[in-house]
Amino acid sequence: MASADAPSADFFPRREAHRSVRVPAAVPAGSFARKLFAFSGPGYLVAVGYMDPGNWATGIAGGSAFGYRLLSVIVLANLMAMFLQRLAARLGIATGLDLAQACRRRYGAVTRTLLWLLCELAIVACDLAELIGAAIALNLLFGLDLALGVALTGIEVLLVLGLQARGLRTLEALVVSLMVVIGVCFTIELALARPPIAAVLDGLVPRLEIVSDPAMLYLAIGILGATVMPHNLYLHSSIVQTRDFPRSEAGKREAMRFATIDIVVALTLAIFVNASILVLAASTFHAAGLTEVVGIEEAYRLLTPALGVGAAGTLFAVALLAAGHNASVAGTLAGQVVMEGFTHFRWPASARRLVARLLAMVPALFVVTAYGEAGATQLLILSQVVLSLQLPFAVYPLVRLTGCKETMGRFANGPFTAAIAWTMTAGLIGLNGVLLLGTMG
Repeated sequence: MASADAPSADFFPRREAHRSVRVPAAVPAGSFARKLFAFSGPGYLVAVGYMDPGNWATGIAGGSAFGYRLLSVIVLANLMAMFLQRLAARLGIATGLDLAQACRRRYGAVTRTLLWLLCELAIVACDLAELIGAAIALNLLFGLDLALGVALTGIEVLLVLGLQARGLRTLEALVVSLMVVIGVCFTIELALARPPIAAVLDGLVPRLEIVSDPAMLYLAIGILGATVMPHNLYLHSSIVQTRDFPRSEAGKREAMRFATIDIVVALTLAIFVNASILVLAASTFHAAGLTEVVGIEEAYRLLTPALGVGAAGTLFAVALLAAGHNASVAGTLAGQVVMEGFTHFRWPASARRLVARLLAMVPALFVVTAYGEAGATQLLILSQVVLSLQLPFAVYPLVRLTGCKETMGRFANGPFTAAIAWTMTAGLIGLNGVLLLGTMG
C-alpha cells in the first residue's frame, strides 16, 4: 500500500478538484463555523443518491401496500447508510485513496475486475432509475411521451458537465438548492395529508413479518437498495479529498470529525424525504383502501383528489424532477471515480456519461414503449433490487480495508466499530440470500 501521506493526483478523477476547497486555519473566533462550512458539501453530493426516483417507486409501493409497516426499514437503511458513508470518508481521508483505488491495490486482477464490473452494473441500474424518474416527471408536468422524455434526459448530461467546469462548490450549491426544493415540497404535502402521529411512530418499530412475508421482504430489500447506494461509497471516499486540510494525524482526525457532521446532517434530510414518501402514500392511499397504488404516475393522479388541493400533484412532480436531476450529479461523479480508480483508464467525462446513459436508455426505451407506465414503475423497483444485490460487493471491501492497519494505520476500525460493520455486512448478505432463494423458489 502506498504511503497515506503521498496520494497521487493522477488517481483523482478531476485533478483540478483535488484539495481545491480551502479549509481555514484555526482562529479564536468562529473557526468551528467556518471550518464546518468548508467541509460541508461532499455529504450532500452523496445524499442526493439516497432520494433518487428509485426511492419514490419503492416508498410509494411500500406505503400503499403495507401502510406504515416498512417505515422502520427506511430509517434503519438510512442509519446504515450514515455508518457506511462515514467509513468511506475515513478511508479517503486516512489513505488519500478512494475505495476503487484501494481495491485495485489490495486485490488481484480477477477480484478487482469483478468488483469493477459489479459496480458499473450498479451505476447503470441507478442511471436507469434516474432516467425513468426524470421521464415520468416530464410526462406529469408537461405531458411529454415517456419515450421522448427518456430521450430528452440526454440534454441533462450537458448541464451537469457544464456545472462541473464551474467548480465543485458551484455543483454543491446547486445540489443543496434542489434538496431544499424537495424538502419544502414534501413538508407542504405532509401538512396537507396530516398523517396520524401514533401510526407513524408505530411504523418505526421493526417487525418480524417483514422477513417472513415474501412480498414485504421484496419491497424491503428494494428500499434498502434504493437507500444504500453502492457507488456512493466509492464517490464519498473520493470527494472528501477535495478539501485542503493538513495531512498530519491531527488534521486527518479533524477532517474525519467534520466529514461525520456533514454526512449526518445531509442524510438526516434524506431520511425525512424518504420517510415522507412512504408516509404520504400510507396516509393518502393505504388509509383509503388503495393498496394497489404502486405507480408514481398513479400516485400523482390520485394526490389531488385525495388531498383536495390542486397543487398537490404539481408539488409531487416538481420534487420528483428535482430528485432525478440531483441524483444524476452523483451518478456522473461516481462513474468517473469508479472507472478511473479500478482501471486507470481516463475517459472524457462527456464520453463516460453518454455511454452510461446509452446502457440505461436501451432497457428504459424498450420497457416504456412495450409496457408503458406500469412497466416503467416495475423496472424502477427492479433496478433498486439490483442495487441491493450488488451492495455486499461494495460493503465487504470497505469494511475489510477500513479495518486493516496496514491500510489505515492508526485510523483502522476499533473493535466496536468493526463488530457493527461485520454484523451489518453479514445481515446484507443474509437478506440478499433470502431474496434470491425466494425468487428461485
